[in-house]
Amino acid sequence: MERTIFNNAQLEILDLMAYVESEDTLNEIRDMLSRYFAEKAQKEIDKLWEEGTINDIVVEGWKTEHMRTPYTRIQ
Repeated sequence: MERTIFNNAQLEILDLMAYVESEDTLNEIRDMLSRYFAEKAQKEIDKLWEEGTINDIVVEGWKTEHMRTPYTRIQ
């Protein structure tokens, strides 16, 4: 079995989680982390929009884009 090695940030979070004693608190932490990463993603999207990397044409193209991995059947 492969050994998991945690970085300092992960260890810090694990230490803090020892103080979580209720499902409500855990849900609040999940919501907080979700908002944090959503805000980071939004800032990056805004940056790409301002740079012109993403525009209305690109977004419209995403509607019909298929990025599925092609699988071949093994017989």
